[in-house]
Parts: sequence; structure tokens; C-alpha cells
Amino acid sequence: MKKIQLSLLVVIMLCFVTKSFSQHGTVDIKNGIGLFGGISQFDIITDNFETTKGDGWIGGMSATVELPHKWYNASYGMQLAENKISVSGRISNTDLSAEALEYKIFTVQVVYLWHAKIFGDFLTFDFGPMLQYNSDLELINDQQENFLVNNYNALTASDITKISAFNANGAVGLTAGVSIIKFRAQYIYGFTNTLNKLNSNDDIDLTGNSTKFKGNQSMLTFSAMISF
Repeated sequence: MKKIQLSLLVVIMLCFVTKSFSQHGTVDIKNGIGLFGGISQFDIITDNFETTKGDGWIGGMSATVELPHKWYNASYGMQLAENKISVSGRISNTDLSAEALEYKIFTVQVVYLWHAKIFGDFLTFDFGPMLQYNSDLELINDQQENFLVNNYNALTASDITKISAFNANGAVGLTAGVSIIKFRAQYIYGFTNTLNKLNSNDDIDLTGNSTKFKGNQSMLTFSAMISF
């Protein structure tokens, strides 16, 4: 259901983006649409768990405002991604065999970027904010629900799935290419505590580690974009 709602949100955003041309004094301002897709890598930077970054995919759309008379261009849009992340765990307190508790997470990000021109429109340095809505962490293997998370005595794999749904991020990266097709590398860092929701859950057992949950999202993406 959540993925259906997110998909509908994307469709609505697409309906509001059109290709248009307007005049600004004697200089043309060109608005174009780009569709992109690629690969991504996701992690949560935290001292509470031992995590391993996982791979996934990213895709979306953007509307670019090209400003020939400025040192920068600007763009806004939406991107979707699905990634995996592993948390170190064990079967029980009597069986300490190391287990990778693998989760997947679905994210939707509304993005606004500035593109500083390094070599005209052929190479730009990108930076800007984004707002993110994400799903809970979904345990891939249901048989691991009662496995224990390392660094805790009784915290189970299913206890840590309900993380904060809304996050504020910042992005930096590079975009290179010609007007029709471009390639983009981007690093996304979460400024908000994506594990904060776990701090308000009184039903989980924190025996063995009383440290409050704190974690920041880290995502690396590589994508190709076709512009119209």
C-alpha cells in the first residue's frame, strides 16, 4: 500500500512539470525535463549498530532551469530508490554465531539543486537540500525476526524496523555530459536522526546498551539522465 501511495505521488508531480521557454530580458531561460536511473548504495552511520552498506537502484525525474547569464543552473524534481542494508546480529545469547540481518528500505526524495558551472553546462558541481519520505526497514528474511542485534542483550531484529519516516538531507555531486544525455554522481547525507523514532518505543528491551538511538543516512548514487 505504501509503495502504491508513493507511486501516485510521483505521477502527480510529473503532471505538474512541463517543458517551456520564456524570455528574461534579452536572454532565453530554458526549462527542460530529465528522466534518470542508476545504482545506489545505502548506509546508516550510527554507533548503536554495526552496519554494512547495501546496493540498490535509483530513478526519477527532474526539471532543469538553464540560466546562460548566470554561473549556475537550478533543478528540482523527485527521485525514488530502494536499497538494502545489513545489521550485525546473532541467533541468540547462547549461539553467538555472527549473522547479517538484512533489511531493505524504500525512499522518495523531493530535491532542489544548484548546479555551479565548472565547464559550462558540460560539467557542473551540484549541491542542495532534499526532503525524504521513507518506509520502515523491512526485514528480508522473516525467520530472523527474533534474532538478536549485536551490542544489545535482548533487542531483536524486528524491534528496529520502525525508523523515522521523514528526514531532511543534503546532496553534493557532479554532473557531466551534453544536453541530451548526462551522467551524475551524488552523495546524500541525512541531517536528521533517522533512528529517532526508536527512542520513543517503550516496548523494546535496551538491556546491555542504554545509549539513545542516533543514526544519519548516507547514500551514494550513480545515474544516467536523458533530457528533453
